[in-house]
Formats: sequence, structure tokens, C-alpha cells
Amino acid sequence: MLVKKNHSFHIVDMSPWPIIRSLRALLIVRGITYWFNCQNSSLFVWGALLTMVASYQWWRDIRREGAYQGLHTNIVLNGLKIGIVLFIVSEVFFFLSFFWGFFHNRLAPSFELGLNWPPIGVSPFNPFQIPLLNTMILLSSGVTITWSHHSLIEGETLNRKLRLMLTLVLGVYFSILQGVEYIEASFSIADSAYGSRFFLATGFHGLHVIIGSSFLAVTLIRMSGGAFSSSHHFGFEAAAWYWHFVDVVWLFLYLNIYWWGS
Repeated sequence: MLVKKNHSFHIVDMSPWPIIRSLRALLIVRGITYWFNCQNSSLFVWGALLTMVASYQWWRDIRREGAYQGLHTNIVLNGLKIGIVLFIVSEVFFFLSFFWGFFHNRLAPSFELGLNWPPIGVSPFNPFQIPLLNTMILLSSGVTITWSHHSLIEGETLNRKLRLMLTLVLGVYFSILQGVEYIEASFSIADSAYGSRFFLATGFHGLHVIIGSSFLAVTLIRMSGGAFSSSHHFGFEAAAWYWHFVDVVWLFLYLNIYWWGS
């Protein structure tokens, strides 16, 4: 029996995916612990794969609620936008903790570090080689995704796909160059506070780039399937906001860790 709503909000139906995804995230944490202590990554891999499957099912249901059932009214969309903004704010504070620790070591290196920064024996990267190229790549990707957004608003079907595809290619290229940079590094995460600060900050940013690239790939698939219109494309906007966040964080990483910190 259908119940007629007399409000514009979305009362979410019972769903198994949130609790299943939480349990599988717990499996990932247990798998990481087992990996570090027993050098066996199988539990972590299974946890990660099952989490991705549960996430796909959950987001598939959300997409159906918005695209086919029409449950995402303007009020609901405003709530989703606020949720994405708060999520990005939480990510900002996540990276702020890395910058806080880096500034502490950079401005007041301890006696254990030889009162030097970078510590003696650590050869930092030249900020005008791969780091500068990666900066140009991410800044260009920020331009192309904004360009794609404007094409979507103006109804340019072909241009919005090509520009979004170019953004995705730039993101993948960035990840490849960062992998090359890590391979060629003359220090490791175990080399004093500099190594741990560098690889934690840039490594987590690289993980966010991979997540953002996956977000863009899904957005491109949905765009090719005609899921977005000039007036209804919140999924695209969420991906674009996240990608701009990745751009801004990288600028701070480049200026502070690669340039000033070296």
C-alpha cells in the first residue's frame, strides 16, 4: 500500500549496507594489524574487496532513490551538499594534523634530529623537478573539471565528456609520477621524522588522488549513460568539490614540504 507523503524530506528505508560496510571496515583494520604482525595481507585484501562491494550496493541504492524514484528533492539535495561539505572539512583537519607536526619539526628541530631540518643524511627532493610537474598537472586538472562543469551546465554533451576524461587522465598521470618519485627516493619512511612526515602526508594525499580518480571515473560512466542534466547533476558537483580539495591540499604540500621544508 502506497503512503502519500505530505513533506519534502526523504525518510530512508531500512538498508543492510551501512552495518555491513561498518563490519567490513572493521575487518580491514583487523586485516592491517594481522598484515603488520604476521606479514599476511589476505585478510586485509578480502576486507577491502568486500567493503568496495558493499559501498557499490549502497551507492547504487542512493542513485536509484534520486534518479528513478525522485526522492531527492531540493531540501534533500541541500542536505547532501551540506554532508559533502562537512566531509571535506573533516578531511581538511585530517591533513592539518600532518602539517602541524611538520611545522613543529621544521621550525624547532629537536636535539635528536641534530637541530637540523632536513636531518643530516636525508636528501630531500628537488622541488623544481617531478613535484613541480605534478603541481602543474593537478592545477590543470582543476581547470579541466571546472571547464567540464560549465559544459554540462550549457548542455554541451561531447565537450563535457572529453574534458572530464582529460581530468581523469591527468589524475592517473599524477599518481604514476608520484609512484616514480617514491621509487627514486633516497630516503624511506623509517628515516627520522622527515621520512615519516613526508611519506605520511604525501602518501595519504596520493591515496586521496586515487579515490578522487575513481570518483571521476564513476562520474564519467554515469555521464555517458545520461544520468546528468544541466539542472540536476549533484553527483558531478560532489566529485568536482572533492577534486578541488585534492588540488588545494597538494598546493600546501608542495609549498611547505617540498619547497620550504627542503
